[in-house]
Amino acid sequence: MHILITNDDGYRANGIHALAKIMAKYGEISVIAPKRHESGTAMAVDLGLRQLAYKDLGTIDGGHWAYLDATPASCVKFGINSMDPAPDLVVSGINHGSNASTGACYSGTLGACQEATLNGIPAIGVSLDSFHVDADFSPVEKYLPGIIDAILASPASRYGIYYNINFPAIPPEEIKGIRITGMGRGRWVKEFCDWNPDLYREKFGLTAENMGRDTDVRLEEGEKLYMMTGTYVDAPDNAPDADHHTLAAGYITITPHNIINNDTAEALRLKENGFERDFR
Repeated sequence: MHILITNDDGYRANGIHALAKIMAKYGEISVIAPKRHESGTAMAVDLGLRQLAYKDLGTIDGGHWAYLDATPASCVKFGINSMDPAPDLVVSGINHGSNASTGACYSGTLGACQEATLNGIPAIGVSLDSFHVDADFSPVEKYLPGIIDAILASPASRYGIYYNINFPAIPPEEIKGIRITGMGRGRWVKEFCDWNPDLYREKFGLTAENMGRDTDVRLEEGEKLYMMTGTYVDAPDNAPDADHHTLAAGYITITPHNIINNDTAEALRLKENGFERDFR
């Protein structure tokens, strides 16, 4: 099996190196990951005259590594178009931070999975509920292989499905089990604050340098710098199987997503209310 691995934290992140080691027992590993931190890019791709710098990094952790200065979805596109043979499976992660609840809508980790799924390639996103640069990935190392075995033995039943797996950031022996969940609901408020990179360093050990960001800021006259932070506000009517609640309770969550996102119930309602008509 040929496995393409990517992430949205950049090729230097500890999580992707842990994932490559886990997946090495399943087949040939190729890694094409973003050059720099690309969180929040969802399924965005680099179009137009965007210059995409590629670098072959050679053999690392038993696989062939490279970076592309592009979004995670673009990295998957690049792999699908350039690899011979094409990958049989795409695994994205291990993301530093949960991709449960509505965070899944923004996730570059899952955007890579969507790109693979769009091309008919099975895809799995893996995340740990810790943003820290030195997060402990032992829960993933212990339990992910069993989950991968189960998914490979029982592949998705139809086109469009990909899997979003989230691990609680607690010692492996404290994890209560695995649950199949639905995407929870919530939103972020007060999402912009004055530029202060020390917030990331103090909370997560992250600096501009280890995120691949430029530290030389050039402002035009009249510009002011902001950054995104925000406070998460939970929806009051989450379903009992909401992934973020289940994750917080100490379970590994597996949430099936689908790139075919039309709402059949709403389409039927519109038809019943006379939206369809003929003009001639």
